Order: sequence, then structure tokens, then C-alpha cells
Amino acid sequence: MRFIHHPDSLSHRPPTYLVRGEPRPVPEVPERATALAGQLRLRGVGLDIAPAYGPAPLTAVHTPDYVAFLETAHARWIAQPAASAAVIPNVHPFNRTPSYPTGIIGQVGYHVFDTAAPIVAGTWVAVRASADVAVHAAMVVANGEADAAYALCRPPGHHATRDGAGGFCYLNNAAIAGQSALPVLAARGMAPRIAILDVDLHHGNGTQDIFYDRDDVLMISVHADPDAFYPFFSGYRHERGCARGLGYTINRPLPLGTEETPFLEAVGASLADVARFGPSLLVLSLGFDTFIGDPMATFGVTTPGFGRLGAMIAQSGLPTVVVQEGGYCVDALPANLAAFLDGFEANRP
Repeated sequence: MRFIHHPDSLSHRPPTYLVRGEPRPVPEVPERATALAGQLRLRGVGLDIAPAYGPAPLTAVHTPDYVAFLETAHARWIAQPAASAAVIPNVHPFNRTPSYPTGIIGQVGYHVFDTAAPIVAGTWVAVRASADVAVHAAMVVANGEADAAYALCRPPGHHATRDGAGGFCYLNNAAIAGQSALPVLAARGMAPRIAILDVDLHHGNGTQDIFYDRDDVLMISVHADPDAFYPFFSGYRHERGCARGLGYTINRPLPLGTEETPFLEAVGASLADVARFGPSLLVLSLGFDTFIGDPMATFGVTTPGFGRLGAMIAQSGLPTVVVQEGGYCVDALPANLAAFLDGFEANRP
């Protein structure tokens, strides 16, 4: 397995977001990446720094207007009189129309769908670096250099839609990785078909949004029931894709409080769906916020449970790109990553 990161991912340090109407510190902090990288160094593995891949991988899944917005939003925002240091929306469109505002306040409301994605001075540098990490991991696996790669992406990405940020996410790393792999697979004579399995606590609404009408990408998400949990408006069982993509989105929402065994059983059922689809490559959106001690704690996965998860993913036998998503108990991240990697590496066919 190859391990990819980028030090620029530490440059994003958002301030607060709203939780039940109260400002709270954003738990998605640079120390998450530092803790995960520290565990990899303890294991003695090489950490590759991702090269820059330019804007093309980003605009392959996000709209050009959105990418341009992310790049310029902070500078445009702080140029206003009496503006806050962080870009946070104070207005949202009540529905989407063909009209697109030219002013920064309107664009922030248009593109940032909640308060949990503040844009600060270092955000663009970090999210670009995180996307490059995902692309490089995808390239390493898709071109056959390695059978698996771990992309230490930070900030995470699976809530980012085609043209929107939210839930600590700005660019959709898993979607960017998957889309980047497809032409490489085709050039090697392999079926240009991938599966994305999201096992983060929260539904991968952004990844679903990006691939909802496509049949070359199977998107499966195992997550907490959105009926009373973020992201609330997507992740229900009846959401199955549309047009050519009908049947290629599978959602497995689980009740709040789900323990480790039923969670892993849902992952097992999802891996059976992946096997039936027959992809050439698997992208795993890996969240550690299912951990029993996570501050988001609504699931009961233990540290050894992440070892079982790693073993299950390895036994799929597919070339695999692991993209880091959530997980906010910083002290437990090293042990949880170690357990996952131990399980994966010990069970790889």
C-alpha cells in the first residue's frame, strides 16, 4: 500500500459553526491530519507528497463557477467593509433558479449550504492539496503502480456537491479520485467502472449528487439515518439514482445508536453489491466518526472493529483507494487507523 499526503492540508483552521443555534468550535482541525500522519510514520511507511494536478480533476466533478468561487471567496469577502475573518453564509436561496449572483454575499449563500464550512485564509490552499492527494492516490492504483493507496485527505470531502460546500467539506476528494481513475483504467484496457463505498458516520450526499445519474459509478453509503441526523435531506433508502443511474445508488441508513456488528453487516451487504457490479477499482470513503468515543458518537464501532472493517475491504480483492473522511476524536485516530491498516494488510489476498 502507498501512503499519500500533503503538508498544505494543515493550512485550513476554521473557527466556529452553529450547533442547535449555538456557535461551537469546528472539530475538523489540522491536528486530525497530524495525528494520522504520525501513526503512519510510526509504522515506518513512506509518506509521498502529492504533486499538483491543476484544475482539470476538480472541474471534472465540480462546476467551474464553484471552483472559481472557492479560489477567490476569502479575498473577495474580506475586501468588504466590516467583514468577518471567516466566510460564513447569512442568506441562502429558497430554491435554485437559473439566476446566479455576481456579488460575494449572494455567491456564498448559493455555494455554501450550511454554517459548517467556513472559508478562511488557508482554506483554498488546503482543499487543493487534499484534492491532489486524492488524485495521486487514484493514479498510483489505477495505473497499476500499487494495489492500494491511502489518501490522507484533510479537509474531508464527501459532503461537497457539484457546486456546494458544507459539513466541513469543500472539494469532493472521493469523487475526484474516482473520476480521475476512469480514463486511466480505460487506457489500460480495463472496464471504466468504479465503486465508491462510503462508511463515514454521515451520508455521502455530495458524492451521491455528483454521480446520481451515471451507471459507470456505483455509489453505496452506510450511515446514520438522516431522518434526524446530518445531512438530513439525503441518504434515504428510496434514493436510488436517476436516468441511466437508476439503481446505481444504494443507501443503507442505520438507526442512531447502531452497534459495531450491525454496522459491519451493512458493510458486508454493500461489498456484496460491489462484487455484483464488478468494478475495476474501489474507492473507500473512510470515516472514523463511527467510533464509539467520537464526539459525534451515535454508532458503536470499537478500535478492533476498524480492524474487522479493514479485513473486509481487503477481502474484496479489488484495487483500492482509501480516502480519509471524518473522525473527530483526535486522540483515538492513530489507533483506529492502525487497526484498519492492520486488518487490511493482513487480509489482502
